[in-house]
Amino acid sequence: MMEQEAFDQRDMTILIVDDEPRIRDLVRLNLELERYRVLEASNGIEALDELRDNLPDLVILDVMMPEMDGFETLKAIREVSTVPVIMLTVRQSEQDRIHGLDLGADDYIAKPFSPRELLSRIHALLRRSLMAPPSRKTEIVVDDDLTIDFARREVIARGQKVVLRPTEYRLLYHLVSNAGRLLTHETLLSKVWGREYRDESHYLRLYITYLRQKLEKDPAHPQYILTERGVGYRFKALDDIHK
Repeated sequence: MMEQEAFDQRDMTILIVDDEPRIRDLVRLNLELERYRVLEASNGIEALDELRDNLPDLVILDVMMPEMDGFETLKAIREVSTVPVIMLTVRQSEQDRIHGLDLGADDYIAKPFSPRELLSRIHALLRRSLMAPPSRKTEIVVDDDLTIDFARREVIARGQKVVLRPTEYRLLYHLVSNAGRLLTHETLLSKVWGREYRDESHYLRLYITYLRQKLEKDPAHPQYILTERGVGYRFKALDDIHK
């Protein structure tokens, strides 16, 4: 079982990246009231400098910025860091959300937003990022094409080591730990992202797609991660695991 670790906001540094001073002021005020340490950047270049010099624990990143937009900035961040990133945008289409998540964002909030909602998402994301990594004592040989070693955090698919993002890894852990059992959408969202995300089904669909692309021989016809339409997902039964 993975336990959530408490953290002290005074030890957490959050970087706000937005070209609108009004938005930065609003977010900074609410974060400081919660005793977070706050850094600010008005564009992508400044954000990358702050990231390098101050190593923030979380980044709040606006999408619509001149010259270097949020998507470009996020791509540059992901080349050097796995810091949690929440995207802010006036766009609300699922395609935009998926694009940001596909580039490595951890969450997505549309403007105008409630400061209370933003604080809740920040807390959930920091709590999740500070969880102890899941582990198992045994190497799991699913079949000749797939081996998973949670103790070493290694996944080998068809002879090649697979690189998983932290969220992908946590999702796989819960699926495999409950192999053969149906896990509902709400259960997986609560376990992997947090209870605040129980209604965010697009996160789960997207990350299931990522895992299938990395693990399945034919992602369009999955053999490992199976869909129970309208209910949830289950990992194939593993009869040969010695616990």
